[in-house]
Amino acid sequence: MELPIDHFRLLGVSPATDAQNVLRTLQHRLEKAPDQGFTLEAIRARADLLEASADVLSDPQRRQAYEAQLMEIEQVGEGEGVAAGLDVAPSKELGGLMLLLEAGMPLEAFESAIACLQPPQAPALGSGREADLCLIAALACRAAASELQGQRHYEAAAQLLQQGLQQLQRMGQLPEQRLQLANDLHALLPFRVLGLVSRPLTATRERAEGLELLESLVKRRGGLEGEDDPSLPRDDFQAFIKQIRLFLTAQEQVDLFDRWARGGSAAAGFLACYALTASGFAQRKPDRIASARSRLQASAQPGIQPLLACLHLLLGQIEPAMQAFNSGAGPELKAWAEEQADDPLAQLCAYCRDWLARDVLPGYRDIEVDADLEAYFADRDVQAFVDQQDRRVARGQAVEPPAPDPAVMAAADWAMPELEPLAPGGGDGDGFHPPSPEPSTPAVAGEQRPRSRRPLALVGLALAAVAALLAGLSLVLRPRPASPPLAPPSTSGQAPASTKQPLAAPAPAAPLTSSSPSQEEVRLLLERWLAAKAALLEGRSSEADLDQLARPALVADLRSQARGLKARGEQQQIQARIRQFQLTDRSPRRIEADVQLDYSEERRSGDKVIQPRTSAQLRNIYVFARDGGTWKLADFHSRR
Repeated sequence: MELPIDHFRLLGVSPATDAQNVLRTLQHRLEKAPDQGFTLEAIRARADLLEASADVLSDPQRRQAYEAQLMEIEQVGEGEGVAAGLDVAPSKELGGLMLLLEAGMPLEAFESAIACLQPPQAPALGSGREADLCLIAALACRAAASELQGQRHYEAAAQLLQQGLQQLQRMGQLPEQRLQLANDLHALLPFRVLGLVSRPLTATRERAEGLELLESLVKRRGGLEGEDDPSLPRDDFQAFIKQIRLFLTAQEQVDLFDRWARGGSAAAGFLACYALTASGFAQRKPDRIASARSRLQASAQPGIQPLLACLHLLLGQIEPAMQAFNSGAGPELKAWAEEQADDPLAQLCAYCRDWLARDVLPGYRDIEVDADLEAYFADRDVQAFVDQQDRRVARGQAVEPPAPDPAVMAAADWAMPELEPLAPGGGDGDGFHPPSPEPSTPAVAGEQRPRSRRPLALVGLALAAVAALLAGLSLVLRPRPASPPLAPPSTSGQAPASTKQPLAAPAPAAPLTSSSPSQEEVRLLLERWLAAKAALLEGRSSEADLDQLARPALVADLRSQARGLKARGEQQQIQARIRQFQLTDRSPRRIEADVQLDYSEERRSGDKVIQPRTSAQLRNIYVFARDGGTWKLADFHSRR
């Protein structure tokens, strides 16, 4: 067998290490033999190979000749894929594979172990050699999959785990290791989903596979509200759903949440309402907003009147909108609205605009529109829809909600969850959070009975008033309260303590909230993320607020890597310096940057170097997205 490694890497020393330190390292490696359950034969073979490498590197003449040989191989093999290797006798193969794994080459160790398990090299059934090869394959498979996951190659990691699991099942070996591989594969599922659905919209096959995996993940969990998957706690699952939504189109979300709602998920019905509203507003299709309103209205859930007020307003139904807002808004929300304007209709417009911008429109791959009510009401399709409704009212006909969108079932087919949108001024509106419902109040029945007859001219005046108010409103609204507007009053008649949080001043390292950040501001955001990442992987604490720098999936991935290193007693020392930074594409909610980095990394365990420092120049594409007014790192990949 030829091992793709040289004497330096096999022993774990650098080319600058002198003979004395070579022998010291040898002694340390011999004393720290693996304890995972290898046979004495494998441990002895490992020791023999270490001693052979030390003999070469501690003898001045042999070392000089070997280094000259390495330089010759490097010169000849440059550009031809030729690299230095070591020939290992068949009796020492087990030790060689163990040392490959220890040298940080788990994928090579796994592939070689699998090859040794295949005919004609297959060992005797039940032999110690078979057990050792299976153990090496299992350990190397897990380590290689972990590396691939760290590089965000989730599908490759999953395929590797599946291959290792199938091999061990075929051999009937190591039930505990098989369980660990299965658990690793299980834990990888959310990342696989993210990796697949984040592909371009033209990658239909991969995205469809990602949606199928998402369906299986949610089913295994027992639905959006389920708790049947202890490996994915509720908070992590909610963060995962928020991240997933950013990669799905509005129609994909309508279809997806509709299917889950048909299966009994109340939270899915709630999210379907938001998806319908977002697509209806962005595409200027009021019939979709009407479907969302019908669903929400049919739920009869207490505390939803302010949201219904917004939907009525978007349908041009001024009177029902004002009634719903006045009857359902809590003291905190009313106080906030009064700060925006003096006129009640202007207050409702301000709330509707803020609700759309913060809670509804973010979270869709194909929606990048501002919450511009004036432009919405100026659209001819919206005006035609409102005129059609009001002509029916003028003729004395009850205005029935239009038939639901073909992809959506009737609103009464499920009950709304005990949920409410995320707190005004905070979050991104993905929320299925426990509610703080208002005391029950009658639902506004603006669409359940005929509205009072009124001349079309009056309707026109009302819409004209809306347009005038919108033109007069400042584009920069004061933040809504940091707590839910629908929270119930306390027994003392005061708002709950949680609704009294003061609006704190920005911290010194403020998040990037500029609507159109400069190239330097975006570069600083990336530098802060790279510094925080280096600190965590090295085992140090980061002063930066990761949640203000990157989206939840990237933060969760980084923290998972840091926990894994800490559990193994290791540190990964990373140095990343930006050489060139160029913005290549930007829109109101998305910025793309082409970045060249000087990158190096080294893995250590205390004073011991596990993986010598390697350096490279990288060229990556970094994507930044605007979530709820804050720019965050959303994704990155190598430029090909």
